[in-house]
Amino acid sequence: MPDALTLAADLIRCPSVTPEEGGALVLLERVLTASGFACTRVDRNGTPNLFARIGPRGAARSFGFNGHTDVVPPGDPARWSADPFSGEIRGGMLWGRGAADMKSGVAAFVAAAVEVAPRLPADGAIVLTVTGDEEGDATDGTVALLDWMEEQGEAMSVCLVGEPTSVEQLCDTMKIGRRGSLTAHVTVTGVQGHSAYPERARNPVPALARLVDRLSSHQLDEGTKHFGPSTLAVVTMDTGNPASNVIPAETRATLNIRFNDLHTGASLEAWLREGAAKVATEFEVSVELTLRVSGEAFLTPPGLLSELVSRAVEAETGRRPAMSTTGGTSDARFVKAHCPVVELGLVGPTMHQVDERVEAAQVGDLSRVYQRVLEDYFA
Repeated sequence: MPDALTLAADLIRCPSVTPEEGGALVLLERVLTASGFACTRVDRNGTPNLFARIGPRGAARSFGFNGHTDVVPPGDPARWSADPFSGEIRGGMLWGRGAADMKSGVAAFVAAAVEVAPRLPADGAIVLTVTGDEEGDATDGTVALLDWMEEQGEAMSVCLVGEPTSVEQLCDTMKIGRRGSLTAHVTVTGVQGHSAYPERARNPVPALARLVDRLSSHQLDEGTKHFGPSTLAVVTMDTGNPASNVIPAETRATLNIRFNDLHTGASLEAWLREGAAKVATEFEVSVELTLRVSGEAFLTPPGLLSELVSRAVEAETGRRPAMSTTGGTSDARFVKAHCPVVELGLVGPTMHQVDERVEAAQVGDLSRVYQRVLEDYFA
């Protein structure tokens, strides 16, 4: 039976930088198969994914866990205090890329599932979906797993995503939804000319500045019951003009909007295009927008699933988690179309940083919380 901390360290030793599998899913498949799980690799377009189930297909009660074993690049290894793929336990901490995000979370729910599996009721099943494409484009990861599950008649009744959601103490925060994310690339094209004769040119820079000012100074909303106000951030403005006497022909900007459930990607696109069209007319330039919505805002309303998880956390830690929708996107944005989903995991202030690490003791503690969630669900 796997120990959560040992398994987490072993997973960190697998250099699974997106899109490389790095041996992480091979390791999980070996551990789960030895514990009686039926495992299937659901790779798509070179993206590695693993599906595992114990209990009958189509079970009346099927509890799912979702997570990822891919990690972001470690950067310069010389800046780390140890090999970023060492999985070293030092000073009460587990060190390495993926320690927080989210190999420890995967190890914790795998260990919990293996522990509870022998006591499953006849109508119960545990489903694990683990992808190698969460930190990348996420087009062939959890999405591929859910597509395959639908084709095969596999299903989860509810799902818990093991992302690092906690802020200061283990399991002090549970995500019941996420804001949507839209990225807009703006290109404004005018007519190049001499800066001494601006009347002979059409300068795209003031046009872009006006558009960016209007968009960034506009208050999208004041928030909703479960979400804070939507935000728009200008992340770059680039002209690349080395000359002081030339009006450029083109300039660009990139915007990112994190939006709540008052908006959709489509409604925000319409707003952006309306603003761009006005500026194009006013300045006699062309404005081109390229947009990508990486996830819509969603909410799993507080109810049976969130209460189940909250009770388990309270039983193991003495505290009830706060319900939150803050942060970036996660693969819960895909799972929410399949079944009710919440997210609960470790404290993760060092995720994606040099010397990423988590408290070693928390890995086992989190696994016990997950185990309690499973036991209560099938009770």
